[in-house]
Amino acid sequence: MKNELLFAAVLFSGQATAQVNPSGKLPDHSTITLSAVELRDKIKGGWAGQTIGVTYGGPYEFRFLGTMIADYQTIRWPEHNFKHWFDNEPGLYDDIYMDLSFVDVIEKYGIDAPVDSFANAYAYAKYPLWHANQVGRYNIKHGIKAPASGHWLNNPHADCIDFQIEADFAGLMSPGMPNAAAVICDKVGHIMNYGDGWYGGVYMASMYSHAFISNDMAFIVSESLKSIPVQSEFYQCIHDVVQWHEKYPKDWKATWFEVQKKWTEDVGCPDGVFVPFNIDAKVNAAYVVIGLLYGEGDFAKTMDIATRCGQDADCNPSSAAGVLGTVLGYEKIPQFWKESLHEVEDRNFVYSEISLNKMYEIGYRHALKMIAKNSGKVSEKQVSIQYQAPVPVKFEQSFVGLVPVERKWLGWGGHALKTAYSSEFEGNGLVVTGSFTNEWGVVSDYVFKIEVELDGKKEVVEMPYHYTNRKTEVYWKYDLPDTKHELKITLLNPDERADVVLKDILIYSNKPVQSTK
Repeated sequence: MKNELLFAAVLFSGQATAQVNPSGKLPDHSTITLSAVELRDKIKGGWAGQTIGVTYGGPYEFRFLGTMIADYQTIRWPEHNFKHWFDNEPGLYDDIYMDLSFVDVIEKYGIDAPVDSFANAYAYAKYPLWHANQVGRYNIKHGIKAPASGHWLNNPHADCIDFQIEADFAGLMSPGMPNAAAVICDKVGHIMNYGDGWYGGVYMASMYSHAFISNDMAFIVSESLKSIPVQSEFYQCIHDVVQWHEKYPKDWKATWFEVQKKWTEDVGCPDGVFVPFNIDAKVNAAYVVIGLLYGEGDFAKTMDIATRCGQDADCNPSSAAGVLGTVLGYEKIPQFWKESLHEVEDRNFVYSEISLNKMYEIGYRHALKMIAKNSGKVSEKQVSIQYQAPVPVKFEQSFVGLVPVERKWLGWGGHALKTAYSSEFEGNGLVVTGSFTNEWGVVSDYVFKIEVELDGKKEVVEMPYHYTNRKTEVYWKYDLPDTKHELKITLLNPDERADVVLKDILIYSNKPVQSTK
């Protein structure tokens, strides 16, 4: 792919036309002119790209944990592929219909919609959620508003991938304006994430924003990283990927192994500590970047590599194909991938009243409004965008001072809270995992009430039985003195339809346990 920028003209402060320097860098305060046709085509390419990508990787989501998908395994693309998923498993498109929830808020309340409008729209939606999204939903419904709803003290999934796969809309409505996209990300991303989890969304939005003005993928990846504070682990991980790509320019697997060795020890997500499962934002963002850099502008190769990296193997090719689709524009996405897409472009996504064809038009309108708001000019035939050199967002870090030291297993069947559970532990934090028997078998608005007594202090937590309202973990507390503690958990209101079952207890300290010899 040629290292050239895709725009009609660059003007310094509204003065004479200037040439882009060979490094691909854009001068500060430059004006970028795009035709209306090109702007619309790129927005379509971004939305179509992410839809194609998530469909491509759908069958492999979290089936390859800590390992790559082998070369001999063919990733198939059956005829009428989109129709199959729309008809049979529409939940595959959770990262898209989550995006559309926020797009719909902007449609209703404008590009300056308040935080609570975004938070309530997704918290009270009918779709099921997981990880940081579900904890954020629970928090909002229990009076913990954004941004506290996403903060790691209130959300053990704060560094998970959730906002990273939902931030596409912020970049696609902010062409060449990564700082404007970051403002939107600050509002929406802190509803469910914090720290590296939030940075994942900021970074993806910044890459989308830069994808409107450059077709140099190395430039897009590196320039967008300037939106992230250098002291964050997210920045350091992606910066490492860039360096490893330079060291191993033809071997994406070598870079994958380097990521595996240095960055895959999850600290926060209770589902990913001491196990190979990894939904951490920075690791999965690394896989997106591996796909973009080693894909070399080839649509199929980019998706394939991002998928074969494993872990969140549908969302990662979705992000990669969305960014590349924005670079290419809809018309230049190979027809092979769009043939069956045409069968569903007029169909609304599940839990949404928005189809792809509707989204193409909505996205274009939102982009025009953002361009005008940020000192650009909009006419019938073209737009002039005031390019924003990316400025790092604020620094924040999750799970400070916490080192996982033990996962205390409570047996094959766990501990059913027909009797109280008591335990002693030593550390500065803990997470108690658990669920219900017959979790999927009963639809009920029943709310279990559980008394947790920690070092003599009691509090009652609610565990709604209904899956969309559930509490993902029974209990967590991170800000403890690093000493011995006494824990007792009691179910206050048993119900004959199900038991509350404790699965295990994740214990933290301020230092690793010394290895025994």
